[in-house]
Amino acid sequence: MQLTSLAALTLATPASALIRFACSQLVVDRIDPLVNPGMAPSPHLHQIIGGNSINVTMDPAKDMPGESTCTTCQFTEDTSNYWTAVLFFRARNGTFKRVPVRPNVGFDAAEGGMTVYYMQNGLGDYQQRSKVTAFKPGFRMLIGDVMARTAEEAERYRQVTYTCLQDMSTRFPETKNLPNKPCPAGIMANTRFPTCWDGKNLDSVDHMSHMSYPASGTFESQGPCPETHPVPVPQLMYETIWDTRQFNDPKDWPEDGSQPFVWSMGDHTGYGSHGDYLFGWKGDALQRTMDTPCYVTCPTLTTQSIADQNKCKVDQTVKEDIDSWLTAIPGNPTITKKY
Repeated sequence: MQLTSLAALTLATPASALIRFACSQLVVDRIDPLVNPGMAPSPHLHQIIGGNSINVTMDPAKDMPGESTCTTCQFTEDTSNYWTAVLFFRARNGTFKRVPVRPNVGFDAAEGGMTVYYMQNGLGDYQQRSKVTAFKPGFRMLIGDVMARTAEEAERYRQVTYTCLQDMSTRFPETKNLPNKPCPAGIMANTRFPTCWDGKNLDSVDHMSHMSYPASGTFESQGPCPETHPVPVPQLMYETIWDTRQFNDPKDWPEDGSQPFVWSMGDHTGYGSHGDYLFGWKGDALQRTMDTPCYVTCPTLTTQSIADQNKCKVDQTVKEDIDSWLTAIPGNPTITKKY
């Protein structure tokens, strides 16, 4: 979707809500309270956004809104936590440099982080007519497979993709693998979650089985949810723009012609991209918003300044160098390359 379409959304009168907002970086840390609760360090590094009540365990009964004193998200009612892996550049001499994140269009002052969407219908549907049920306290989910290294392994996760940005308005095409050529404005990692819930379980053993894609069609075509997962929920989407511009000189790229970027779990293909989510909205704020005709500036929500959201930080749990040129990615994962 081009930015002209985003602008059109602001002028359209939706039947209900589509919200798009920036969340600045809270911390970059080797913890994963969803997949590896209580483990510090966890196997690989994550960039985390949202409420400052984040900890290593994140018990499902935790009162995230009550314990958070700030959030890196624009809407102060949202103390959820969202995270992805971290992208690194691998130089010809074998050293690694963490790739910074640049702010998205409309959020120029945001420090790192992501753009988050909650949608009732596809991003290009200006009316947003579908009725959805907001997530419940204690809800959490994961999308993607950290171990995926082939297109076949990644195919199960329909909407975990990349966009090679020619400029900041580029939104197409999307690929499942990391781009194999320099991207003039950076690499956008797109993480979209399934939209059908079983209506019973706030989590599952693999953090995915309580969720499903539509039984037929797609979310964008308003395909029906399967009988096993009958409850439509908002589509949650992350956009993370990895600022690869400083690494675009072909002389710095591998001599074999491959691309130089590696995820923090050692994935050189891009197929292992994944996203984690812990719901932490205050009260019924998300449901009220999904039931209200609005776009971005919603009367149901309190919008803080980007300067204020940038102030919300937590200290690293795992103290280690993540900013220098490194001889190994934190955790020293095996670098895997398989196409």
